[in-house]
Amino acid sequence: MTAYLKLDHIDKSFARGNQVSEVLKDIRLTIDKGEFVSIIGHSGCGKSTLLNLIAGLTTVSAGAVLLEDKEVDSPGPERAVVFQNHSLLPWLTVYENINLAVSKVFGRSKSKAERHDWIMRNLDLVQMAHARDKRPAEISGGMKQRVGIARALAMEPKILLLDEPFGALDALTRAHLQDAVMDIHSRLGSTTIMITHDVDEAVLLSDRIVMMTNGPAATIGEVLAVPLARPRRRIELASDRTFLRCREAVLKFLYERHRFVEAAE
Repeated sequence: MTAYLKLDHIDKSFARGNQVSEVLKDIRLTIDKGEFVSIIGHSGCGKSTLLNLIAGLTTVSAGAVLLEDKEVDSPGPERAVVFQNHSLLPWLTVYENINLAVSKVFGRSKSKAERHDWIMRNLDLVQMAHARDKRPAEISGGMKQRVGIARALAMEPKILLLDEPFGALDALTRAHLQDAVMDIHSRLGSTTIMITHDVDEAVLLSDRIVMMTNGPAATIGEVLAVPLARPRRRIELASDRTFLRCREAVLKFLYERHRFVEAAE
């Protein structure tokens, strides 16, 4: 059976003059359709580079990214990215920002009325329909990220890529958005890959957690399955033995890698 998404022996290096920096080495991973996978590791381990390779924003040096057995070598609407910075156009309203993406992807396949309904459906999904006529400067950081997620989902991607989407938010807003993402994932069954530094967030949201070794030439150190039933409720999980065991395993991995960094200094 062919993997839905396959990272096949990926290497990635960047060259500057005569100097070559090896960022990723021999990345091997398969991800099933509908799976939620988090990628975690210390700063500089190439997490965002790996996400950019899957998005097609940069090309591999060796190996291949395969989505449904087709090689990924450029950006495409089947892989939508939500960055830590919402990247909304400030002169457009919430509705217009999403319409820009929807018109690009569905301009020929959906009528104007169908595109409108699709935009509103995705705004409803992130509970932002009430703010459709507001501009980014008129809404909070958490609301901007909701709009960014709605814009990504409105492209109906095969893979949703989240690059630390909640990193700049306060703890309460972050918790609400985590709950929103879990709800969206349960409703849509979208294949999701998320970069995070937050251990609790990774355990709460993920089916599996991919733990990266330190750079340079970072690779996958361990992959942890998170056998928690869905839907997940954070209050109940606070004392759940499986949650705590998974949390401990990730913390132990990261702590050991931090010791390696200190020893090298």
